Formats: sequence, C-alpha cells, structure tokens
Amino acid sequence: MTDELLIYGSYGYTGALVAQTAVDEGMTPVLAGRTAEKVERQATDLGLDHRVFSLQHPEVIERTLADFEAVLNCAGPFSQTADPLSSACLRAGTDYLDITGEIDVLEQLAERDRDAEEADVTLLPAVGFDVVPTDCLAGYLATELPSATSLTLAIDGMGTFSPGTAKSIVEGLTRPGAVRQDGEIRTVPAAWKRRLLDFGQGPKSAVTIPWGDVSSAYYTTGIENIETYATVPEFAADVMAKTEPLAPIFGSKPVQRLLKAIIDATVSGPTAEERAQSSARVWGEVEDDDGNRFAARMRTPDTYDLTAQTAVEAARRVVSGEVEPGYQTPASAFGPEFALEFDGVEREDVSEFSDVGVSVES
Repeated sequence: MTDELLIYGSYGYTGALVAQTAVDEGMTPVLAGRTAEKVERQATDLGLDHRVFSLQHPEVIERTLADFEAVLNCAGPFSQTADPLSSACLRAGTDYLDITGEIDVLEQLAERDRDAEEADVTLLPAVGFDVVPTDCLAGYLATELPSATSLTLAIDGMGTFSPGTAKSIVEGLTRPGAVRQDGEIRTVPAAWKRRLLDFGQGPKSAVTIPWGDVSSAYYTTGIENIETYATVPEFAADVMAKTEPLAPIFGSKPVQRLLKAIIDATVSGPTAEERAQSSARVWGEVEDDDGNRFAARMRTPDTYDLTAQTAVEAARRVVSGEVEPGYQTPASAFGPEFALEFDGVEREDVSEFSDVGVSVES
C-alpha cells in the first residue's frame, strides 16, 4: 500500500469538515468522491491528492481502496454507501470507518465481524457524534453497574442538520421506531414512549427514536434491553405518533426522491458561527433486575465539529494499527473515556433519582 487514509465523500458538508480537520491535525489524506469537479476543487484548495470514482463498479472500488491503509466514509445516506465500500475493503484488506448512525447499517457491518477478522480488516463505523458520545457513555454506565440488564440513552440539542443527515432522516421515515428487547431489535411505533429527563437544565420531554445506539450499545455493553430518546416539543411528539400510518407513503421511491431533492435545494448545514453557539447534551441510565440504577450525563460541543474531531482521531489510530481487526464500536475500540479526550466534552454522574424518567407508552 502506498497511502494511508482515503476520505470518501470529502466534499459533502460533514466530509469537508473532516478533511479540513485532518489537514489541521497534520495529516495528508487523499480525498475522493464521485463528482470530479467538486473533489478536484477541494483537493486543490487543501493541497491534497484526490481520486474520483462512483460506487457502481465493485472492481473499481476494490482496486482503488487497495492502495490505502484505511477509508473513512463520509458519504451519506450510508444505507447506500456503506455496503459497497466495506465489501471492497474486505476484499482489498483495507480498514473501514464511517460516521453513520443508521441502525440497519450498523447491524449489517456487525454481521461481518468474522469475515473482517479473517481478512485482518477493522470495521469501525459510527465514529462521529453518531455515536461516539452516547457509545462511550453506555460503556461507562455498564462499567459502573456490571449487572445492568437495561440501558436508556437520550440526546438533547440536535437542532441543526447537514444535507446528509437530513437525507438519512428522510430514509428513516420508513422505520418509525426501534428498540432492543431481549437482545433482538424490535420495530415500534413512532414516539412509542415519552419520558421527562433532566439533562442538567431541568426536565425536558423526550420520545423514543431509532438512534444508532440501539445497535452499537449492544455490542459495546452486552446489555440486551436498550431504548434511545431525543428531546422534542410536546406537539412534535403528538405529530410523530399521528403520522405513523403515512410511513409507507414516505417510503415510496417517488416521495423519497422528492424529499431528497427538496433537501438538496434548501439544506446547506449550519454555519461556523452557528456551530460555535451550538452544544448537545446526553443522558444515560442503566438498571439491573434488582432495581439498582446508575445514571450519568454528558455535555458536548456542536455535533458536527465534534464529529470531525472524533472521526479524524479514530482514523489516525486505525491507520497507526492501534485497533484490532473485526467489527468494533468506538467504545470497544478506544474505551469509554475516548469521548472525554476532546475539548468541551464533560461527563458527570447523576447522584439523585426522582420520578423524572418514568415512561409512558403512546
């Protein structure tokens, strides 16, 4: 192999942040994507080499990736890009990373654990905000209560979206909700449960969402019952529950194409100033069969800025050979303290329990 890291989808909103952060950290990744004009312009601006290829021809992908130690996939929706890139990585002997938070993608990659071990390839998805802070919090909670049989995670502060994130949400309209019960992922209605959770600024209403930790936290902790929540206004929870019958319509190809075209025309992602003023909060709790509980919460900088930092550092460590082959989660690869290594990320234990957190099914 002649090069270390390839960033695919480098000219998208998040990919551009990742590429710039890599350069700022002294790395010289090769940039890649399917649109020649965009990747050439970006590579020229950053003084980097580049490759241009689509994901339509497996032999082209494999031949290209064989020249690299690792590929960091920043091209969403990952339901369309993770499989061709990770499959090529297994054939080429190239390590694979991405920044997905999509449950189905994470499950598909986890199923390739043995193949990855045999190929001496690391499969390390979800190295962005989806799901580094939550995965590390899950790992910490499980360490503090090893007997835990249930895990709840929640996020507050997802107020801005890039085009790629918005498109992933649109694709997610076909699967309203998901939880893990007794080790198996179960599809549930949208806003299936609501809880009042304290992220450090008083109780806020949160509803179940199909967050990537329904998949990743299971492999990190071994806990078989997992629910994930996000804060939403009360009216939004009602709308989510009432529009569930429309899921088949939202999932149709014409509607998906229309919604994604609207995103392309209207969503550009938050500005640097907006990111500087943005922050997110994470809350988590574990409980065992005897009723013992342990809870903690985290505060992070803007989700996109943190994604760029965690993705670049994860890629650096993979390229350096610090991660074992096979399927990994951020916390299994780097430990539960990984998220705390980045500026602005703080964690605190929650020492008092109250009625805040009682769940009610919709």
